[in-house]
Amino acid sequence: MRGPIDGVHPLTSPLLYCFRHAREDLAKHTEGLTAQQVWTSPHGFGPVGFHLRHIAGSTDRLMTYLQARPLNQQQMAALEAEKQPDGPAREELLDAIDQVFRAAERVVRSLDPGILAEPRTVGRRQLPTTVIGLLSHIGEHIQRHVGQAISAAKWARIGGW
Repeated sequence: MRGPIDGVHPLTSPLLYCFRHAREDLAKHTEGLTAQQVWTSPHGFGPVGFHLRHIAGSTDRLMTYLQARPLNQQQMAALEAEKQPDGPAREELLDAIDQVFRAAERVVRSLDPGILAEPRTVGRRQLPTTVIGLLSHIGEHIQRHVGQAISAAKWARIGGW
């Protein structure tokens, strides 16, 4: 509820708001976490680090599908790396998210609203969707993992693992 974004079509601007809110919420709710807390699995749930790494990786992959391109080897390697039980520090993970979001913002800002109904496919199974369907899914997917990261951060802070 921050008003329109200059130069951005109203049907594509929700994803830009999603990026903004995700950055703000993740910075706020992960502030001060130790490296151990970032990679702790509270009650067997995914650690904060997993969710941060997955937000960056999944956004990058979904934006590739949005542009009707196949994933490259680097993206496939990043997908495999998401499964690792530990990894970079909080700051590095947040920087990776910011870089991916900046690249995605450039794509979203350049989208012609006339293509929103164009078909797209996702993943190895080529699941059918549309440009606007993918935009909606990207935002929803990010917010789901932001919520999970915040919950995991709260558990990690209180030692609830």
